[in-house]
Amino acid sequence: MYADFSRRGWVATLVCAAAVAVSACSKPAPAPEPVRAVRTLIVAADSASGVREYAAEVRARTESRLGFRVAGKMVQRTAELGQQVRVGQVLARLDATDLKLGQDAALAASRAAQTNFELAAAEFKRYQELRAQGFISGLELERREAALKAQQAQRDQALAQAGVQGNQAGYAVLTAPAAGVITGVDADVGAVLAFGASVLRLAHDGPRDAVFAVPEDHLAGMRARLGKPGALKVRPWNGGAVLAATVREVAAAADPVTRTYLVKADLGKAAVQLGQTVTVLADLPRRDGVVRLPLTAVMQQQGQTAVWVVDPSRMTVQVQPVVVAGADGNTVVVASGLSPGQVVVTAGVHVLMPGQQVKYYVPPGAAAAASASTAASR
Repeated sequence: MYADFSRRGWVATLVCAAAVAVSACSKPAPAPEPVRAVRTLIVAADSASGVREYAAEVRARTESRLGFRVAGKMVQRTAELGQQVRVGQVLARLDATDLKLGQDAALAASRAAQTNFELAAAEFKRYQELRAQGFISGLELERREAALKAQQAQRDQALAQAGVQGNQAGYAVLTAPAAGVITGVDADVGAVLAFGASVLRLAHDGPRDAVFAVPEDHLAGMRARLGKPGALKVRPWNGGAVLAATVREVAAAADPVTRTYLVKADLGKAAVQLGQTVTVLADLPRRDGVVRLPLTAVMQQQGQTAVWVVDPSRMTVQVQPVVVAGADGNTVVVASGLSPGQVVVTAGVHVLMPGQQVKYYVPPGAAAAASASTAASR
């Protein structure tokens, strides 16, 4: 009997220990999801015009790459980067030794051709006298006349060749074709240059352009402004006065690297410096019935722009895709996807889940003021 009682005691002890072990190994129940407080905004219809901004660079209307019209070794360069030059100013020189020798040879050939022509002319005059006296035939006189014309042609050819060689020798000196500023140096003293190789870049004095790039979806707007005076505004980065500009040129093809289109806006003779950075402002047409939201309210969901919309009856949030028409400062202009009266979450959009319970955020100061007002009324 005592043994049976002991066996029953051991069994009870083992059962209790197993129950304790099972209860210790089981996972605790998850804590309920906290109700997150969110900042919200009630959607209301609005109107927006907006301004697009582009970073641009001031360039000369005409910018030339200057090079020698003959090949040779550059022995002198008097122009430096940023230097102001005048028309006809000497900018660089080539070693012209061979060119001058060629000029001398051409001049000597022209003098020899001139001498031969004078001799042929004198002989033809004497043969004319002999023909008048009947000592030679008309055929012989015609032969002498043909020889005179041949000598004349050789003289003209030699003179023309001498002129070409003289021009070639003159091309060893590079001069400024117009007044302006040197904006680039592509070769230095000692370089052996090919015919037409760029040596200097010259920005001509005169009208200036604001040059900038636009994406493909802005191309139609720029072409619509083409040739319209004052269609753009230009604001210098140094705080100068805002200038009116006219779209002068829009590229017909996109840049192969950036896939953007180059636009040139005419600034006239405005007091801006070459290479200066400016902001080009393009006003957008006024649009009614749009919605303005803070930038913090917009997110990306599966490649779409979307916002969180609060269901006031259930106090849950759901994703609502929207179409953005652009930005206006720190706000986003929504063209479609929302209706007036909807409640949109404006902060903390990246920590929410579809169907999550939320509550409206109440600032601490407002909560304290509400509590004090309730206590005073009691």
